[in-house]
This record gives sequence, structure tokens and C-alpha cells, in this order.
Amino acid sequence: MLGNCNCEEKFDENEILQIFKDTGALLEGHFLLTSGKHSVQYMQCAQVLQHPKKAAQLGKELALKFRNLKIGTVIGPAMGGIIVAHEVGRSLGARAVFTERQNGEMVLRRGFTLAPGEKVLVVEDVITTGGSVKEVLNTVREAGAIPVGVGVLVDRSGGKVDFNGLLLHSLVQLNIEAYEPESCPLCAQGIPWEKPGSRGSK
Repeated sequence: MLGNCNCEEKFDENEILQIFKDTGALLEGHFLLTSGKHSVQYMQCAQVLQHPKKAAQLGKELALKFRNLKIGTVIGPAMGGIIVAHEVGRSLGARAVFTERQNGEMVLRRGFTLAPGEKVLVVEDVITTGGSVKEVLNTVREAGAIPVGVGVLVDRSGGKVDFNGLLLHSLVQLNIEAYEPESCPLCAQGIPWEKPGSRGSK
């Protein structure tokens, strides 16, 4: 369903990573991740996605990896997955929706629905543990739709996250070490942490 998508411009991983660096999306410091772990680096994808042209480029690049799957809907978790879903959906000629947390549960709101048997692509900006994506996958399956893959801008698990064998593609794969709070070397040095992300495990 790539249809009218103008996706002829392709980038390699180094070029995509440079886009993140140029827009200030790759941060260095002491961060508390939404997974509860600590890290010396953080990918703040909002910094790159605030630029519509770059968001469109990244969306096209991610869409290319799923162009032959006849996807009906692209879905991502709020907040990080909203723009990603929109741009990937635009390139695939598919609908774009998002899930939200309600009483601690990831749900479809705002009148969004998924049809039984509909092929759905789940997207996210960054994954570390894949927690938010797993919740979205559960929401998709509960609606009777069929998740056919997961697409992310940045996989900072180094390829370690597995969604029960489901097709997974990322634009950038980083092996950024994350520490449990009790074993974090920056905490041991007394360096204060900051939490730049949103709620929910990624």
C-alpha cells in the first residue's frame, strides 16, 4: 500500500544518526529512563520530530521497511509514537491512530477503533525495554486486529528486545548501556539525574 509514496530518497544508518545529532536529539548526561534504569545517553526524539521535513524523511525511511505488508492502520503510543505513526501512515497510504493511558492501561480513545482481521503496524520513537510497544500490541490483539510488525526510529537495546518473534525494524540501533539504580556509576559519584522522557516503560 505504499502507493503514491515518494520514497526514492534513502539514508544509511550513519546519515540518520547524524540527523539526530544535528537536531540535538542525542543527549549526554545522567538520565532516569522510563524503564526505571539509568543511562549516560538519552534519545529525545521530539527534538528531531519537531522539524516536519525531517519527521517526514524518517517516516518514509521506516515505511520502506514495511511497504509490502498491505497495512491498513499504523498505531503508536502517545506521546512518542503519535508523529511517527502519522508520518509512516502517510507514506504507506494507511490510517494513523494512537493509544493513550487511561487508569494506567493503554487503550484506544477518541473514537479510534480497529477492525477484526485488520493488518496493523505498531510504531514508536525509541525502545529500550519495549514496554510501551508490548502494551500497544496487546491493545491491537484485544481488538481482534493482526499486528504484522513493529517499527521504531531508534532501538537503544542493541537488538535485544524481542516481541515474540514479530517482525521488528529500526532506523538506528544503539547499544547504550543502562544501569539499575543501585549499580549506576553516576549515582555512585553523586551526580544528580534528570528524567527527560514521558511516563510509561519504553
